[in-house]
Amino acid sequence: MRFANKLLNGLFWTSVTVASLLAGVAHAGGNVVTKPSKYSVHETIERIEKAVTAKGMKIFARIDHSGEARNVGLEMKPTVLLIFGNPKGGTALMVARPTAAIDLPMKALAWEDQEGKVWLTYNAPALLQERHGLPAELAARLDPVGKLLEGAVE
Repeated sequence: MRFANKLLNGLFWTSVTVASLLAGVAHAGGNVVTKPSKYSVHETIERIEKAVTAKGMKIFARIDHSGEARNVGLEMKPTVLLIFGNPKGGTALMVARPTAAIDLPMKALAWEDQEGKVWLTYNAPALLQERHGLPAELAARLDPVGKLLEGAVE
């Protein structure tokens, strides 16, 4: 009986988590933001890349998780991670709190759910403040990035 209760409770919370994610609800204390995109995963990443480079940021990497899965014979809905930033802006944050380097540069994830809907997920600047004790005024330097990312998918 105990096992069944734990199993059912686990299934309930898994369903709640999946449902809230698909509804665009933020997780990780509200510091992981998920927004719908009107575009395909590829188009979403292209638009984000253009938007961030237009603001003088550098693209450090593009990781095609679904493409890599395909390369080893596995199936995965389109999922691409873009890693970007500006050393002039990010260095001050890492100097203040070296552990912030684990969460920098910034990342934008475009992914497709089981229904074919495309989503953008990114870490809110408050994540750095929460995880690394970064002063609010330093974390706030990254606030415009969220608006830039969201603008690229509207």
